[in-house]
Amino acid sequence: QVQLVESGGGLVQAGDSLTLSCAVSGRTLNICVGWFRQAPGKEREFVATISWRVGGGYYADSVKGRFTISRDNAKNMVYLQMNGLKPEDAAVYYCAAGSRCSTMKSDYYYWGQGTQVTVSS
Repeated sequence: QVQLVESGGGLVQAGDSLTLSCAVSGRTLNICVGWFRQAPGKEREFVATISWRVGGGYYADSVKGRFTISRDNAKNMVYLQMNGLKPEDAAVYYCAAGSRCSTMKSDYYYWGQGTQVTVSS
């Protein structure tokens, strides 16, 4: 079992930066933690993922170069640093854990409750 709790969402202006946090607890040894987002009326989409054990990161094309995923194993935290935010980045952001560092939400078994990011133009 893995538990995840997101925080850090809010209202920002276009071009601003925001960092989301995901507190991870439970069996973390070989998991991957991903960030997904869902805008109203749209499917939940992949944003970024990272291996808990080895780090690294893989990104959706839409956020590559603007967003950075990182983890702090000592604090049991995963972060999503978001720079150059655009109105189209507005969504509920979810962190999720699974056994594969995949872009597919079906590979993630545990989900947080989400945190809202709103970007005004």
